[in-house]
Amino acid sequence: MASPLRTLISQGLEEARCSLERFIQDERTLPAIEEAAHLMHTALQQGCKIISCGNGGSLCDATHFAEELTGRFRSLRRPLPAIAVNDAAYLTCTANDFSFEDVFARYVEGVGQPGDVLVCISTSGESQNILRAARAAKTIGLKTIGLTSGSDTPLSSLCDVAIQAPRAPHSDRIQEIHIKVLHLLVQCIEELDAV
Repeated sequence: MASPLRTLISQGLEEARCSLERFIQDERTLPAIEEAAHLMHTALQQGCKIISCGNGGSLCDATHFAEELTGRFRSLRRPLPAIAVNDAAYLTCTANDFSFEDVFARYVEGVGQPGDVLVCISTSGESQNILRAARAAKTIGLKTIGLTSGSDTPLSSLCDVAIQAPRAPHSDRIQEIHIKVLHLLVQCIEELDAV
């Protein structure tokens, strides 16, 4: 007889497997990831940069994505210009002086240039600070890539490319898909850079 923890672990792994299978079977998945990779690679080839943002675990994913680009992933290659909006002093200053809803948009307005790419990560697709960042990016002339869930979210409708994990009762299943996508995007960029 399996222990309660063994059952919990088994159920968690099965949920993750089912979520990934649903994501793979969605006909929008592969074209969206490929389009996002090409969009970012083109920007980098043109001397532009990638900015990424998210809240909580999604900010950790945004940071991880930026460091994989500036550092290295699987191949030894040039560092690529990528930054995550994660400076605690900046975030708390802006949240205090303006509002938490403005923290990412003001950063994009201050640092973003036409041709850059903004990667917006939101498991719900409804975070106001992420939506404001996407709108600011559009105004300035940045391309936008959204990592979200479900099909029709406010974020997916704002972005040039939307990559949508399956909806789930808890955000951890969505975040697991997002980190897989981010790793694939870095791998694709490295592959395109090597051609």
